[in-house]
Amino acid sequence: MTLTVSGESQPIDHVRQALERLSHAHPFLLEARYGSDRTELRYWEEAEGMDAAVAIASAMWGTNERSSRLPGWDVVGLQVLDRQTYLLHEPLRVLPPEGRIAPF
Repeated sequence: MTLTVSGESQPIDHVRQALERLSHAHPFLLEARYGSDRTELRYWEEAEGMDAAVAIASAMWGTNERSSRLPGWDVVGLQVLDRQTYLLHEPLRVLPPEGRIAPF
């Protein structure tokens, strides 16, 4: 799952700290790339079918916005791939258990 959110520019440290809180609360995060006005999250979503995965992913940012103090941004992109397809195009790199959080 790749979820892209965007909105009004925020202090870059605020964005990183919010993503770190999200990663600690939900260890499903593989990777987060961020800037002051957008973030791209990659993570595994276990769902029964593509429709369910899309619904869960579309709501993920908003569902965690308050608890992780995420910026009030909107979902602007969503890519859903099954694990086999994802691994064909982007082999897993060695990532720390909490995922990788890095600026664009």
